[in-house]
Amino acid sequence: MSAAHPAPAAETVEALIRHRLSVALGGWRGSVETALPTLVFVVAWSVSDHDVKVAAVAAVAVALVLAVLRLVQRSSLQHVGGAVFATAIAAFFALRSGEAQDAFLPGILTSVGFLVATLVSIVTRWPAVGFIVGAGDPRAAEDPFGWRRDAGMVRVCIRLTWVLVAMYVVRVAVMVPLYLDERVTLLGVAKVALGWPLWVAGIAVMGWLLVSGHTPLEPGRGPAADDADASDDADEPLTGRDA
Repeated sequence: MSAAHPAPAAETVEALIRHRLSVALGGWRGSVETALPTLVFVVAWSVSDHDVKVAAVAAVAVALVLAVLRLVQRSSLQHVGGAVFATAIAAFFALRSGEAQDAFLPGILTSVGFLVATLVSIVTRWPAVGFIVGAGDPRAAEDPFGWRRDAGMVRVCIRLTWVLVAMYVVRVAVMVPLYLDERVTLLGVAKVALGWPLWVAGIAVMGWLLVSGHTPLEPGRGPAADDADASDDADEPLTGRDA
């Protein structure tokens, strides 16, 4: 069998995390699928003389079309499925109150929730980024928390999780005042700008931390143990395990 995501030889925690993050994070298409319903909501609301119902129906329709395209192409529904769900919840909030700005309330509450959760994950030493790293592990199904057995891995993931905290702080600090001022158009622009572009900025900061760090892996422990075991079964340097 050939590996779905062959891992390069990793001598440091940072090198291993770089590979795992590249496996676990989605690409540009998922980001477009997440942002497009929001843009459609704002545009439809603007051109329909601020008709919340028209805007909500248009956003949900676009999200469903994106999902159907995924089904036709037999590709993953992971990102577009989340977009359909989030759009439906946003439309429900807006239709229930009749106020367009309430379409953004679920996203704001979600950001607040993630902000609290990431802070708690740091305090409890179960950093949120560690779960993303774990998801990129070829043996995640067998040992989803293997990354926690490497103390260096936990320390690096805590530093990276602080980047997530900063991102959620920015989202809340920008979105809440706009929501309270009922600035619907700016809410739409801010939601898109603080979506994929903010993620790119956050990943860039994480990448800088990973490139500048040199935390050694602990042999025989954590996710690195599986990679080390793989080298015993081959005559070549480590290339990774089958997914």
